[in-house]
Amino acid sequence: MAHSRSAKKRVRQTIKRTLRNRSRKTRIRTFVRRAEEAIAAGDPEAARAAFVQAESELRRGVSKGVLHMNTAARKISRLARRVKLLTAGDSGGS
Repeated sequence: MAHSRSAKKRVRQTIKRTLRNRSRKTRIRTFVRRAEEAIAAGDPEAARAAFVQAESELRRGVSKGVLHMNTAARKISRLARRVKLLTAGDSGGS
């Protein structure tokens, strides 16, 4: 248990920051999941729109310090590749 005033304040700050970061991570996972579901559904327009939103949230997570830059870059890259394959497969077939 913290004893000094500064240590008690640090505990309060940590609790607030943890809740804020948990909310941010949950939001990021939600947008990534929506993009993956759109890709799985095979809808190129919805997948593209969902990917744009997911990419934005991932980049925002990096700027807020919730995600490491390389982690976000990896997730964005993998999602983009899947969206590109979906759109290429859709237009190439017709």
